[in-house]
Amino acid sequence: MKKYIPLLALSALTFCSCSGFLNVQPEGNPATTSYFLNDEQAIDAIDGLYAPIHQEKGFGRELFWEQGAACDIVWAKSRGFNSLATFNYNGDESPISGGFDLFYQNMARSNWIIKQLLAKEKKGGLSDVEHRSLGEAFFMRGMAHFWIAYRYGTKAQGVPFVRYEDFEGDYDNSIPPQQASVIDNYKFIIEDMDNAISYLPKFEEYSDDDKGRAHKAAAVAYKAKVYAYWATWDETQWNNVIAMVNSLETDYGRGLADTFAEVFSSEFTDFWNKEYIWSIPSNGGSTGGGVEFPGVILEDKAWGVYNGWGHIKPSYDIYEEMAKDGAGNDRLVRSILEYNQEFEFFGEKRKFYTDTNLDVGFQINKYMDPFKHKDADTKGYVNTNGNWPTARVNFPLIRFAEMLLFRAEAYLMTDQPGKAKEDLNRIRRRSNLKELIDMPMADLYHERRCELAFEYTDHLFDLKRWHRSSNVVIKELAAKELNAHPRIRKYADRSNPESTFTIEPYADYLNKTPYQDYMMVFPYPAEQITKSNDKLIQNDGY
Repeated sequence: MKKYIPLLALSALTFCSCSGFLNVQPEGNPATTSYFLNDEQAIDAIDGLYAPIHQEKGFGRELFWEQGAACDIVWAKSRGFNSLATFNYNGDESPISGGFDLFYQNMARSNWIIKQLLAKEKKGGLSDVEHRSLGEAFFMRGMAHFWIAYRYGTKAQGVPFVRYEDFEGDYDNSIPPQQASVIDNYKFIIEDMDNAISYLPKFEEYSDDDKGRAHKAAAVAYKAKVYAYWATWDETQWNNVIAMVNSLETDYGRGLADTFAEVFSSEFTDFWNKEYIWSIPSNGGSTGGGVEFPGVILEDKAWGVYNGWGHIKPSYDIYEEMAKDGAGNDRLVRSILEYNQEFEFFGEKRKFYTDTNLDVGFQINKYMDPFKHKDADTKGYVNTNGNWPTARVNFPLIRFAEMLLFRAEAYLMTDQPGKAKEDLNRIRRRSNLKELIDMPMADLYHERRCELAFEYTDHLFDLKRWHRSSNVVIKELAAKELNAHPRIRKYADRSNPESTFTIEPYADYLNKTPYQDYMMVFPYPAEQITKSNDKLIQNDGY
């Protein structure tokens, strides 16, 4: 049984270069004079859209470096990119410029597939696989567009976007117009997700071999997220968030998994639980695919057992926030490894310590389940190639808990605190945490920060959008974290799990610039400004 979408490139197609998508020089049409002649060609084309998001510059690890500007993670090893953690970025840092290239490449590829399949549909109709493939292309274009739109667009200035199907003939390779407002971009994304919903099957309609592909509920969830971000500029959009999350429950049967651990289980039988919405199914063994993130965050060289990379560790700040629910609570223990905490690693019970990185004192525990098994590599739980340390986990990009958190926020912003409290208590009950009695916005901040810690849900952008909120409480909490420097536990004897420690500021990137609202978005890479002949307008403040 296939358990992850294979990492296939579009080997049958020769696309124009999209890394300089604003280049005014036409680079030719795809060499596709005889494509989409059968279902296998459609599948190959679509698999080529999934493959790039697995890459290092996608959800492998690069997109996570920017989270250093919040207070939940620290580098843990000496690295470049400190400007990402200090709000001194120029847009050319490889972790953000690489993501910029990647998502525009996927938009261009999706554009071409959409145009070709729409034309074929108009001429003679599509097969069932091609019909689904068209939905996947709409979904992937909307997803890629969303990641660019909110990270670079504001109400005053949107991001470049064009739809190839809007041209009567072939796309003329003109520079994509920069939308007047990010709201215009959000409208395009909503349209793409609506189109995706009309063409895609429900998740339950997929065979086991195709689970992991885009489906109707995933598109509805992205609509919820788009509306939540749109609400930064127009608070009436919170009502649409509520409607979308309601639909996920009533129309698509989404809910919370029975346990927090089930979401991050290494067993295939747990992958497709009711909390699953959209993920990167990953694998181990000699043919492991998916994302490298579980190995990236593992202790460097993993105590001599495996080639962990030692990057991206929890701060004391997020540990302290989670511990507010009681020391040793289920969610804390399952999310963070701390000194002297017992865990299983390659079939051996160990007590956690770290002695190979910069002083931190913690490790992310959410994705460690695959590593607990004896002979985890040879038994297919982790990749035998430690230079691409994927592991068997259904790596979440959107799960239903996040949707409940968005709906709770929407309820609070529309003066319905009772309903918000129930959504948050559903999450807390699942982790055996004490239920909330009152429902101030501070609880929403706490729950979203703790439940989704170390996931690609973009905690930093939560802080940025909250900094613009009309709610004073969450605005102040966001400002406090945005302007703070993370702390760590510094141990007297780093190789001793029972060692004493002091709490100190993390020793790297200490020169953080005070946060200002223009920092909500990134600056465009300089080369894109140049290639556009100045038709791409840089964001204010940069």
